[in-house]
Amino acid sequence: MRRALSFIWRYLRAFIIIYLCLYAGNGIASLLPVAIPGSIIGMLLLFALLASQIMPVEWVRPGSHLLIRYMALLFVPISVGIMNYTQVLSAQFGPIVISCVVSTFVVLLTVGLISHRLHGITAGLTEAENE
Repeated sequence: MRRALSFIWRYLRAFIIIYLCLYAGNGIASLLPVAIPGSIIGMLLLFALLASQIMPVEWVRPGSHLLIRYMALLFVPISVGIMNYTQVLSAQFGPIVISCVVSTFVVLLTVGLISHRLHGITAGLTEAENE
């Protein structure tokens, strides 16, 4: 019985911590003048607590493993909800695809240029010419 209670407590503690970080992130997001999702702020808060070792990783591990294990199942409602908007998506298919392709190339170009700059490589020159 004691082992079962310990097992339940570990999962309960993990989910309580995850939800507290989520609610704290939502609270912080409501106070900010910039529109940043509270879930993102909550994840950053949880990351900061774990990275600074204020909170032991073992406290969050059982709940996070359970959520990651069933992550595909958690996306099913979102996918079904998108099916309600097939008319809108089909009507706007061209602009959606173009914006996805353009934004992907912009991100790739930006990351490539920043990477070259951080590593001290001048654009257009080989590594031998940079030395």
